[in-house]
Amino acid sequence: MHDRMSPLSRRRALCQMGTGMGMLGLMGVLGDSGSLAAETSPGTLNPLAPRPPHFAPKVKHIVHIYLNGGPSQVDTFDPKPLLHKFAGKTLPTGNLTTERKTGFALPSPFRFARHGQSGLEISELFARTAAHADDLCIIRSMHANTPNHEQSMRLMNCGDERLSRPSMGAWITYGLGAENQNLPGFIAMCPGLPVADVSNWRSAFLPGVYQGTYIDTRKEKVEELVENITNDAVSRPDQRRQLDTLLALNRLHQAERAEDDALEARISSFELAFRMQTAAAEAFDLGSEPARIREAYGPGVQARQLLIARRLLERGVRFVQLYHGDVQPWDSHDHILESHRSLAGQCDQGIAAFLADLKARGLFEETLVIIGGEFGRTPAVELVNGQPGMGRDHNHWGFSVVLAGGGVKGGITHGATDEFGYRAVENPVHVHDLHATILHLLGFDHTRLTYRYAGRDFRLTDVHGEVVKAILA
Repeated sequence: MHDRMSPLSRRRALCQMGTGMGMLGLMGVLGDSGSLAAETSPGTLNPLAPRPPHFAPKVKHIVHIYLNGGPSQVDTFDPKPLLHKFAGKTLPTGNLTTERKTGFALPSPFRFARHGQSGLEISELFARTAAHADDLCIIRSMHANTPNHEQSMRLMNCGDERLSRPSMGAWITYGLGAENQNLPGFIAMCPGLPVADVSNWRSAFLPGVYQGTYIDTRKEKVEELVENITNDAVSRPDQRRQLDTLLALNRLHQAERAEDDALEARISSFELAFRMQTAAAEAFDLGSEPARIREAYGPGVQARQLLIARRLLERGVRFVQLYHGDVQPWDSHDHILESHRSLAGQCDQGIAAFLADLKARGLFEETLVIIGGEFGRTPAVELVNGQPGMGRDHNHWGFSVVLAGGGVKGGITHGATDEFGYRAVENPVHVHDLHATILHLLGFDHTRLTYRYAGRDFRLTDVHGEVVKAILA
C-alpha cells in the first residue's frame, strides 16, 4: 500500500482538473526555499518542492565520497596483523572465490596506528582523516553480492546489481524534494565517468526530474562545468517569455500524452535550468573562497570536488556524490603499495579539510558523510598469469565503509571480518542495510518510501534491508 501518492500522479490530476487551474491554485505553496517565484512560469508545479519525510530526520544532506574501484579494507580501515605471520604462505582458511585466482597471504605494506580518544586503528594512508577519528563510524562488516564492478556499483548506488533501478540520490530527491529551488537536489561529480557510467545516478522509472545532475570535474571553468546555462544573446525577461510560450506548446503536446512521464521531466528541466543561471555559476565558482580554505583542501581534482560539495551543502543541495576518478581508479590488481598510496594521497587531505570545514560552519551535525567503494579487496595476493602481482583482487565478501556526521556514533567500529579480512563474520551489514540506515537518518521508513511501477511498489531496498541501529547516535 502506498504511503504517499506519487507526485507525478498529483501533477497529472491537477493538470487535468479545470484545464490546469488546479496547478495555478497551488502556486505559492513552495515557500521561499531559495526559489525565484517571480521568475517561475505560472501553471508549473515544481516537482522538486520540499516535502517532509515520515518522521523527524537526523540529517538533511548526504555526501557520498565514492572511492570507485574498491579500496582495500586491510590497507585502510581494517588492520589484520595475522597476515604478516602468514606472509607468502597459503591462508589456513583457504581463499574465497572472487573474480580472479589468488595465492598466498599479502600483508599490508602500510602502518596502522590508533587515533583519538577512541583509539580507532586507521592506516597511514588516511593519516589526516584520522585526525577526526572520534567522529568516524567504521563499518568493517560490509558485504555485497558479486565481485564485479558494474554489478556492485549498481547495487551500491541503485539497490539492484542487475536491473535498471532508480539511484539512491533519485529516491532521496523523490522523497524530500529540493531545499533550494535554483539548484538540482542531486548532483554527481566525477572527473570522467565511473564504470556503468550514468546508470549510477539515473532515475530509471521515477520521474526524470529526480535523476542526478552530472558534473565533469576535469573541467575547471564555471562555464564549462555547467554548460549551456547562460544565454548572453537574450535578456532574462525575454527568456521568461520564450519559456512561457514553450510551456504552453508543451502542455498542448502533453495533453494527448498524459502517461509519458518524460515530458513532465523535460518541462521541469527547462524551468530549473532557467533558475540555475545565477545560482549555479555562483555555487561552482571557487574563486570567492579565501586562499587559506583552498590551501587547506589541497591541490587536485578531489580537493576541488570536496570544496564544491561544501558550497553545495551550504546552498541546500540534498545529495552530493563525488567519484574519485574515471572508470575505477581504486582497482589495484597490481602494485598496491604504489597505487593505493597515490590514490589516498589525492583525497586524504581534502577529506580531512572537508570534515573540519563542515564542523566550523555548523554543517557537520546535519550532514551524513559516506566514504567507501563498491566492495573491498582480497587479503591474498592476486595471481597475474600465474605469478603474484603484489596487488589484490575484488572482494565482495567483506569490506569497510566509513560514516561521519549527524545521527551516527563517532569513534566506533561496527562488525568485523574474519582474522584475515576476507569475510564479514560479526554483525554483517549488507548494502541494503546501509541504504535502510541512510534513509532512516533522513527521516524515512525505507519500507514505506515506495513508487508504483509495472504493477508493484518498488523501493530502494527492494524486499530487504534492516536499519543498523547499533551505529545510531
